[in-house]
Amino acid sequence: MITPEIAASFSGRSVVVTGGTGMIGRQIVTQLCDMGARVTTLSLDKLQADPRAPHVYGDLADISFCKAQTKGADFVVHAAGIKGSVEVTKSRPASFFVPLMAMNTNVLEACRVNGVGKVVYTSSIGAYAPGEVFREEDDTFDQPPMDMFPGWAKRMAEMQIQAYRIEYGATNFAIVRPCNVYGPGDNFDPANAMVVPSLMARLRGGERPLRIWGDGSAVRDIAYSKDVATGVILALHHGTGDGFVNLGSGTGVSIRQLVEALREVVDFDFEFDTSKSSGFPRRVMDISKARRLIGYDPSTTLTAGLRETWEWYLANHDEHQKKVNFFR
Repeated sequence: MITPEIAASFSGRSVVVTGGTGMIGRQIVTQLCDMGARVTTLSLDKLQADPRAPHVYGDLADISFCKAQTKGADFVVHAAGIKGSVEVTKSRPASFFVPLMAMNTNVLEACRVNGVGKVVYTSSIGAYAPGEVFREEDDTFDQPPMDMFPGWAKRMAEMQIQAYRIEYGATNFAIVRPCNVYGPGDNFDPANAMVVPSLMARLRGGERPLRIWGDGSAVRDIAYSKDVATGVILALHHGTGDGFVNLGSGTGVSIRQLVEALREVVDFDFEFDTSKSSGFPRRVMDISKARRLIGYDPSTTLTAGLRETWEWYLANHDEHQKKVNFFR
């Protein structure tokens, strides 16, 4: 997806990656470093994503910190966010909404004030109104987002960028909406992890048989972090016009298919708990616009991505303890 010409455009350029120690962020950092970019990461995690990229520990809710760290940057990737299970988003909405709003507002405003050359903001599938297949042209703010509090926080940042486009004629901001993303560096804290890391954490913890909520029929769009990171970089290079693009796998996978693919990586028994809700029956992204506009072409198979994630997790199972957790 990334041609030699695109890679050369980042060589020697200064790039700030917020959330560069996170799941998608670390993949962005590695790829940009491989292209010869001068990358700096910003987060509250006590980690370093790549030895080639200096890490600055700091709070993105502090506008002064954001302005100081983005000053003079050629590019900024705002990949910082907050991840958590459906249960946590419902029971701890303020822990999502307040810091996410503060981080987004401050980072984007700092980039505008400092005149950063190009900026990409990572939003979320949760910013869409409820539906089954999500297409950019069908997006509307007339209905609330399906992921209520985090969805509104993501939407508000998109509206902030739209306000810049209207008032200042800003063309240097791009927006991407990733789907359900998994991979190395995910949140594997079993208390608030999402589906793939939750399954893996419970497997490593010895849960047998593995108990899964619902009947396994729910369909999700699940993409590997390395593919999504490449899509973010492509959006940074090409821009996304006056809108946004979806970054997903482009195919739906049922929870049963996900579990069976995971069984190809590690052997275990499982059972579905049909007394529990399966959630939305179907949530899949149409990625045809991203293919056309930025050349996005995810290629990692589900089994290959799960294997890489599982192997990483076994070697780094306690890393989540070094990362900021907004729900502790």
